[in-house]
Amino acid sequence: MRQPFPFSAIVGQEEMKQAMILTAIDPGIGGVLVFGDRGTGKSTAVRALAALLPPIQAVESCPVNSPSRDLCPEWAHLTSTAIVTRPTPVVDLPLGVTEDRVVGALDIEKALSSGVKAFEPGLLARANRGYLYIDEVNLLEDHIVDLLLDVAQSGENVVEREGLSIRHPARFVLVGSGNPEEGELRPQLLDRFGLSVEVVSPKDVDTRIEVIRRRDTYETDFDAFMEKWRPADAELRDRILAARAHLKTMESSDDVLRDCAELCLALGSDGLRGELTLLKAARALAAFEGADKVNREHVRKVAPSALRHRLRRDPLDEAGSTTRVARVVDEVLGEPA
Repeated sequence: MRQPFPFSAIVGQEEMKQAMILTAIDPGIGGVLVFGDRGTGKSTAVRALAALLPPIQAVESCPVNSPSRDLCPEWAHLTSTAIVTRPTPVVDLPLGVTEDRVVGALDIEKALSSGVKAFEPGLLARANRGYLYIDEVNLLEDHIVDLLLDVAQSGENVVEREGLSIRHPARFVLVGSGNPEEGELRPQLLDRFGLSVEVVSPKDVDTRIEVIRRRDTYETDFDAFMEKWRPADAELRDRILAARAHLKTMESSDDVLRDCAELCLALGSDGLRGELTLLKAARALAAFEGADKVNREHVRKVAPSALRHRLRRDPLDEAGSTTRVARVVDEVLGEPA
């Protein structure tokens, strides 16, 4: 299978790339919602980042990618307990997917052949410790949205049907993409995304030419292209790993907490999830930049992506939502240094 397009080779879309890097550093931020034009590199960026990240250690036959034998679910019939290395999972959740395909279901073949009730894991099991990617997330059926909300809240998938009672961990970075012109996203799901970004097609000729050049080279001279960009991806991987380690010692002063709270109040953000996400994103950015503690500029840089989708009016219907957030940020935090 061909290696995905290198993350470092993606042209422009800096806010989208920053948001994805921050969730790689701290998955607790809550995932990324990417809305905008078709063909702007949304799915390419997700697969590129997952390929960039270090592989995970998992029990070979564990259906939920558990890192050790004692963490494998009791219902799993393990055929091998060896610890193997595998790529960070990236699972696509297609439109029109059934509930059983998402959460898992009774293994009909085994039930008919041996009379044993066995569980067939779904997409949520495969996505554990990785990424769950939903293209056209705003067109997802409501009952599937409800399932995702429950799992996103608890980090656990619970299936009870046909006499089965199954639980397994389902912790993943949720990445959704879509075009706001094709339908609104339910507020409950919108709020579950930690960060949101808006992407647009490049407006200048030189940038568009560079996009075409890199993609064409990737497809026609794959080996040379990958050799050129592999060092940049390796450097970025090292920075992400260093930031993960540094995150545990990152300091956040009361002044930073006050900035987060005042920004959310000024924007009319409901609940406290906005403050918590803003703080986590600012902390991850500070760790990525190698700072000793979070400061006001870190908060300023992540505020648009952390708060744009938390305005009381639906920001996806409001072309000026980014401008509005930027204006309030300047009013609360002052002009950038």
